[in-house]
Amino acid sequence: MSGTVVVVGSANVDLVVDVPRHPGPGETVLGGRLRRSPGGKGANQAVAAARAGGADTWFLGALGRDGAADLLLESLTGAGVHEDLVALSDEATGTALIWITDDGENAIIVAPGANSEVAVDDAAAARLAQADVVLVQLEIPLETVVAAARARRDGARFVLNAAPSRELPPEVWAELDLLVVNEHEARDLAPAAGALGSNDAAAAAGTGERAAVGPEDLATALLEKVPAVVITLGGDGALVAERGADPVTVPAPKVTAVDTTGAGDTFCGVLAAALAGGAGLADAARLASAA
Repeated sequence: MSGTVVVVGSANVDLVVDVPRHPGPGETVLGGRLRRSPGGKGANQAVAAARAGGADTWFLGALGRDGAADLLLESLTGAGVHEDLVALSDEATGTALIWITDDGENAIIVAPGANSEVAVDDAAAARLAQADVVLVQLEIPLETVVAAARARRDGARFVLNAAPSRELPPEVWAELDLLVVNEHEARDLAPAAGALGSNDAAAAAGTGERAAVGPEDLATALLEKVPAVVITLGGDGALVAERGADPVTVPAPKVTAVDTTGAGDTFCGVLAAALAGGAGLADAARLASAA
């Protein structure tokens, strides 16, 4: 692969603890040892893109002036990510609190900290204008998402991983070349695409009496708003849908899950690197699924 990827997004220090099960409301659960590691959707995806091989990768983000920033910068540079677009903030570095059950499933709470100050300045705009793929998520301000999209050159691909799930304003929808979401995020966004009927919209949001619509129905609805969409389906792989083409299901390799934290970020980063290198969307998704 070759090409250039600029990832615009969050960087967090992850505080991870193993638990026998997720706690209920008001409940205390005794966990295992506490682990501290680099994370954040943006930093994770940048590391994945760089490790995929061949894609020159930049990360645009913000860190605090603290020890967590050192951990994250070491992780980025160690993976081969260019970090000259990382700003330092008086806010604390973002922190994610993660608990993981024995079957590898996780639950996460994020304190954004410096991520709330990620912005596109002149240096960042100049680098974005040279990218083949701009990859963004939603742990940063929406105005930064829009600014990053508008700074890209003609022909460059703007990819949004719409996570964590939130409502997208029209100016974000208008910029999208590719939307990457899991099934839950797709259900949140499909009614906004306006292609589902009222009953289907309620079912997609999990509030209707009808059975929830399937991934292909969600993809069809989302294609009313975006030229292409990838819906990740966990152990069932991913659904790739583009306007004017039949949807393609990409299988997931069968593995025993140890920890699913960052799996979706790995998918997005490798997908972006493959697209920057000229791969078609379905082939890029196959590589991302294997990663």
